[in-house]
Amino acid sequence: MLPIMVGICLACIGSAMLTTAVSLHLGKPGISPQVVQIVLTAYPVGFLIGCLVTRPAVAHYGHERTFVAILVLALLAAAGFVFTDFLPSWICFRLLGGLAMASLFVVCESWINLYAEHHNRGAMFSIYMLTTAIAVLLGQVLVALVGPQSPHLFLVAAATVLLALVSKFTGGRWPALPAAPPDPDHASTARPVKRLGPLALFRLAPVTVVAIFQGGITNMNIFVLTPIYGTQIGLSAGTTVGLVTTVSIAGMLAQTPVGWLSDRFERRIILLVQGILSVTLCAAIAWVGNASVPLLFVLFFVYGCTALTVYPVAMAFGASQLHSRHMVGASGTLLLLYSIGNVATPGVSAGLMEHMGAPAMFLLLGGGAVLVTLAACYNLLRRPVVATAMQTIEEQV
Repeated sequence: MLPIMVGICLACIGSAMLTTAVSLHLGKPGISPQVVQIVLTAYPVGFLIGCLVTRPAVAHYGHERTFVAILVLALLAAAGFVFTDFLPSWICFRLLGGLAMASLFVVCESWINLYAEHHNRGAMFSIYMLTTAIAVLLGQVLVALVGPQSPHLFLVAAATVLLALVSKFTGGRWPALPAAPPDPDHASTARPVKRLGPLALFRLAPVTVVAIFQGGITNMNIFVLTPIYGTQIGLSAGTTVGLVTTVSIAGMLAQTPVGWLSDRFERRIILLVQGILSVTLCAAIAWVGNASVPLLFVLFFVYGCTALTVYPVAMAFGASQLHSRHMVGASGTLLLLYSIGNVATPGVSAGLMEHMGAPAMFLLLGGGAVLVTLAACYNLLRRPVVATAMQTIEEQV
């Protein structure tokens, strides 16, 4: 698994550097706000496209060769910034960059789901999540080391993506995936494998679909809107940055312990506990405000440990409900839901904060956590999905 983690880590470092470098360049005087908006929107649009197109590539070429092809695409997109500052072309580069990163995530997550077993899937997903979080952090450290205004910033980012591609060839082949268990029902009908959409996945694992969407809401809003929240409640810039750093570190530190727990206890119960804790913490943060800054830091730390670890637990549970032939398509669908949560909700949350005040940010986050709690309860109380029910769901796709 080490070669995969090295490759995804280096690719994420390069992507994080490019995101910061592009934003810094677009902040220079004389650039049209409309152009800025289009360039920034290109990445999430590409990300959504990547979630949709990766499954056919993996089905045709396999995980490893698809991974290499995507890294080549990511390298070409990164190199484009080195050779031209023509902004219309940057739209294409960001679109390709978003597509490449989404495809890398789909390939890695589906491969982990196929490679892992029930007893270690949570731990392996926590390692993957920890790797991507550290990569984003290292990307920002590299930006600071190179210099935010350095003319070599794009070159270093592209070189990092190149290292990801080189590591694939120097690290050897990926471990062989276990043979898929036989599925007589599917073999006898000889139907082609179809993508399981959100509704079909919801029927199989309701809490996974809800929790993944909530993960997208949380992971975007907590980092993008916490600075606005801190300003509105009267915190200093330094304190606000400290809150963002605290919740980020908390999420990284909690990944491994929560992954370990999810391999030893019922994952639906862990998601239920995470949902209840998240609701409680959102209410506590909204109530405390700036009355006690030390307490606010403690609440943000515990919230980061709880809310930022929902995604890997939900993915691990969802994978345990699927046949291996659906892993790639399901990973793409779930990542698409996560992306929609990322893209669609910051504007809603900002609007709520404008009309209802800073605590409204945690009204949205807490509301999502309530849905996770309810979905976990429903998943625990309903009858397990048996093979015949699974076949019926597939026929309705």
